[in-house]
Amino acid sequence: MKLPIVNSGNKKTGDMNMPSQFKEEFRPDLIKRAVHALWSKARQAYGTDPLAGLRHSSKVSKRRRKYRGCYGFGISRINRKILSRRGTRFNWVGAFSPQAVGGRRSHPPKVEKVLERRINKKENRKAIRSAMSATLLKEVVAGRGHKLPVEYPFVVSSAVESLSKTKDIEQLLLDLGFADELARSAQKKVRAGMGTMRGRKYQRKKGVLIVASVDCPLLKAAKNVPGVDAVEVKALNAELLAPGADAGRVTLWTEKAVQKVADEKLFM
Repeated sequence: MKLPIVNSGNKKTGDMNMPSQFKEEFRPDLIKRAVHALWSKARQAYGTDPLAGLRHSSKVSKRRRKYRGCYGFGISRINRKILSRRGTRFNWVGAFSPQAVGGRRSHPPKVEKVLERRINKKENRKAIRSAMSATLLKEVVAGRGHKLPVEYPFVVSSAVESLSKTKDIEQLLLDLGFADELARSAQKKVRAGMGTMRGRKYQRKKGVLIVASVDCPLLKAAKNVPGVDAVEVKALNAELLAPGADAGRVTLWTEKAVQKVADEKLFM
């Protein structure tokens, strides 16, 4: 597969053969597994206090001839705590048992539960290769909702890796024909539900992903463009290429990044 190389002024400067990693079969099922594995590692362990609902003095005898027992009073034989007493009569309230008000939960969430989903190394690499190939399939990328220029897909010149200002990154994307995409990813909506109270009030659509060959000024400069992500090629994962486990993110590969994928046989 050959793709044109364009510079920051959107002028074609040559062609580039894409390495075999970009020819992987499109496998949305594998990509979804890889993304879910990443999500599961980010989950925080949670559970109840092991003594929750068990702190009551609630021993009640169930023997016949014990005056403090509940035998013979036509009540269920669950643990109860004594609230008051008059002679041999007691006022009880259910405690400790799962079905009692204020009692423990029968099967509470436990901190020791393993929440992480594992995925094989080769399977994960194949998922990344599949997500890489999906970034070059125009119909898949457009089907994800991205607003694309007519010439997409293409490779950008390595000179863009030296850009160090956010306004230069925005101008680059405008020159390459991503004005509609920038407007789309700049829109912000209020999330529905309880998430608004938990530090995630707003939602924004994912925009362009820029892949560079090394840790360069471009990575920092692109951070302030809404919806745009920039990453070093070695740090790619399934979630960056397929946010929300939905493959086909619009991606700009620099010439050196593609060359590095080929030379170092990344994700093989």
